[in-house]
Amino acid sequence: MEQEQQTICPWCMTEIVWDEEIGPEKHCPHCDNELSGYRTLQIGLDQDDQAEDEDEEDTSDEPEWDAGDEDESYGGNGSAWKDTDQGFRHTNRAWMAVEETLRRVVDEQEEAPECPSCREYMIEAGKQKLNVEPTVHGAVGRPLVQSPIETTLYVCPSCFNTSSILSDKDRERMLKALSPQD
Repeated sequence: MEQEQQTICPWCMTEIVWDEEIGPEKHCPHCDNELSGYRTLQIGLDQDDQAEDEDEEDTSDEPEWDAGDEDESYGGNGSAWKDTDQGFRHTNRAWMAVEETLRRVVDEQEEAPECPSCREYMIEAGKQKLNVEPTVHGAVGRPLVQSPIETTLYVCPSCFNTSSILSDKDRERMLKALSPQD
C-alpha cells in the first residue's frame, strides 16, 4: 500500500496530499504559489547589538560601488541591458496610433456592441441587405421580418469576429409584428 504524505500550503493553508510515486508538489494546486518559495523573516529585538557590531566589521576604505564595476554580462555600459527587454515595456508607436484611431471611430458610432468573444468594442463595417425567406410562427400567425432586411455589420478589431444587428427600421417592423393587433 502506498504511503501518502501531506503538506500544508503556507500561502492558502490548504492541505496538499501527495504519494511517493509522484513526489512532492512544487506548486500549490489551489493557489498556484510556489510551495518552496515561502520565506519567513526572523526579527529579534535582542539581537540589535550584534547587528551593529557586524555592520562595523563590514566597513572598509573601498567605496561600495564603482562605475567601473559594472556587470560584464551587460557590457559595462548597459547597452546589452537595453537589448534584453528587462525592466521596460516597449511600445509600438504605430500600434498606439491604431488604437487611438479605433477609439475615435468607436466614439463616432451610434452603437458600439461588445465582441462576444473578447469583449472589445466592435467597429461598424457597413450595411447589408439580405433576401430571406421569412418564417411564419404559429404563435404570431405572420412573419416577424419582411424580405429584404437590412443589417449593420460590425467587426472586432482585436479578434476579427463579425456580428450583425438588424437595422432600426426592421427592428420596428419586427416589434409591430410581435405586438397584438387591435
